[in-house]
Amino acid sequence: MEGAKEGQFYDSMEPKDQGKPAMKKLLLILNCILLSIGNCGGPLIMRLYFIHGGKRVWLSSWLETGGFPIILLPLAFVYFQRRATKGSGTEHFFMKPPLFLAAAFIGIITGLDDYLYAYGVARLPVSTSALIIASQLAFTAGFAFLLVKQKFTSYSINAVFLLTVGAAVLALHTSNDRPKGESNKEYLAGFLMTLGAAALYGFLLPLVELTYKKTKQEMTYSLVMEIQMVMSFFATLFCTVGMLINNDFKAIPREAKAFGLGETKYYVVMVWSAIIWQTFFLGAIGVIFCASSLLSGVIIAVLLPVTEILAVLFYQEKFQAEKGVALVLSLWGFASFFYGEMKHSKKKKKQTPEAEMSKIPGP
Repeated sequence: MEGAKEGQFYDSMEPKDQGKPAMKKLLLILNCILLSIGNCGGPLIMRLYFIHGGKRVWLSSWLETGGFPIILLPLAFVYFQRRATKGSGTEHFFMKPPLFLAAAFIGIITGLDDYLYAYGVARLPVSTSALIIASQLAFTAGFAFLLVKQKFTSYSINAVFLLTVGAAVLALHTSNDRPKGESNKEYLAGFLMTLGAAALYGFLLPLVELTYKKTKQEMTYSLVMEIQMVMSFFATLFCTVGMLINNDFKAIPREAKAFGLGETKYYVVMVWSAIIWQTFFLGAIGVIFCASSLLSGVIIAVLLPVTEILAVLFYQEKFQAEKGVALVLSLWGFASFFYGEMKHSKKKKKQTPEAEMSKIPGP
């Protein structure tokens, strides 16, 4: 029985089984969970580092993708399952050079996005940065239309519009929740950097989807994990250069001793930050594989209320009226998108039997 279960898990990585609706849904749910953990936990643990004395932006950027070796564990498991089935001649990795180069290029852009985001989180409350990041859906929608010819309904357009307006409302009163001791100039820089991170990541999601569509290889979830590992490696390499220039490696021991929660917890925060952020990135590109870049962007945005509430609970952040208005607009946008998707799905199910009947030749 155990062997059968293991075989089923291995089969879920194969193209023939990934085409099945049930397996596709299972992979989608798994990646949604990973994305949820990373999207809510990542900003909170990053902010924890800065609140208790952390000052290294490049280090925080590095941690966003530095946990990529974790992906070797599921890849190794799948490899040994594949080897047991196909023999010792099986390939270690599926990725071909053109796809490797594409993943490396996306990884470097991801490294830049990591820095922009970490800079913003260092200067903004989590609840504020989360609302700004929600605007990435508008950028994702725009780039998805240009790069992968994403089709829009009136509901998805309404959702994008409401989310964009929500971010704009927040921008009208940005100085009200400025942390103590921070100048208007620093706060504005943090706001603009976070907005830049949202725009860049809004470009990255459709770019990943375009890579999936243009590659001449057959896409499997194993290959998705390989792509994530290469992307994270080059993003981490990009941030490593920044750390070396900024002398962050030399500063880590000193910063750990002065950390507000203690030296041991400093390193615990570092480790868990790397792990949690890796679930975010793997979940994001996994959702793209199972569905689309637009859905990945929507899920990132739909988790905004959860991040907002957790930030207020754990860090006693202020929740002013403009944040409330932005939150309501965001929730309205999410409801509009999912209602449209449900309506489209029902319409598709009704059309399928009719299409099949039309294919049956007449007497």
